[in-house]
Amino acid sequence: MNRAAAPALLALHDREMREGARPDGPDDTVERVGRVVRRTAPAHGWNGVVWSDLGEDDADSAIAEQIAHYTALNLPFEWKLYGHDLPPDLGPRLVAAGFTSEPEETLMAGEIGRLTLDAELPDGVRVVPVTDEAGADQVAAVHERAFGDDASWLRRQLLDRLTAAPDDVVAVLALAGDVPVSAARMELVPGTGFAGLWGGGTVPDWRGRGIYRALVGHRARIAAARGYRYLQVDASAQSRPILERLGLTPLTTTTPYVYEASGRVSVSCQEEQKEEVAARGGGRGPVTA
Repeated sequence: MNRAAAPALLALHDREMREGARPDGPDDTVERVGRVVRRTAPAHGWNGVVWSDLGEDDADSAIAEQIAHYTALNLPFEWKLYGHDLPPDLGPRLVAAGFTSEPEETLMAGEIGRLTLDAELPDGVRVVPVTDEAGADQVAAVHERAFGDDASWLRRQLLDRLTAAPDDVVAVLALAGDVPVSAARMELVPGTGFAGLWGGGTVPDWRGRGIYRALVGHRARIAAARGYRYLQVDASAQSRPILERLGLTPLTTTTPYVYEASGRVSVSCQEEQKEEVAARGGGRGPVTA
């Protein structure tokens, strides 16, 4: 994509994916409160602020309002802050209000028809769709081997999506013979031009063989066949160079600011939300390609 077109694509992403955010699942509520758009999903979903348009005069009161909302529900939550969000000191204001910042990542996007999607799977590796509980179990198992953390939240969330809105999520496994060695997801947002890539984890013994790149191409072709024009990814420092070589363009940075409700949430719930922040908010790019 021509980098000169990046500002227009960022503006489109803001309108469709942030300010115009839609519910992710059956228990997900998206609401606009003043100059903030937030989502609340008490069961297995993601809780947090996806868009804001604040000034110096109303930023602190808006922050306090979101803290009150989620704390009343005993939910930890994330304020997903983008590099171009205002006011310029919104990040320090969040920290002063009790949020903890997580590692910065890069929002990347690209027009599917202009991407380089010719990576091939290694010999003996094939891609299969995930459509049921057994497949969700395998996705979670790959996640745990790739990233070294508990993925029970991912299993529950994926099963919810496959049950309630199977046309809006694509999950795939790469199998070496019958052994899962990589897994990835894609979320399709009806009414927008964007398909979002998430997951992208490969087990240690199979890294560096092009599986991640091949799964990007596999999902991109599915998205294009369903009428989507763009891919978007929250890229880690490790995945950004790979995605740039495929043709995706950096648009801005994104940083999760996490609020844990001052101990009112159980430890297990806090840990689940942290995992969801890391994987949902941070994209969970590959440890290596």
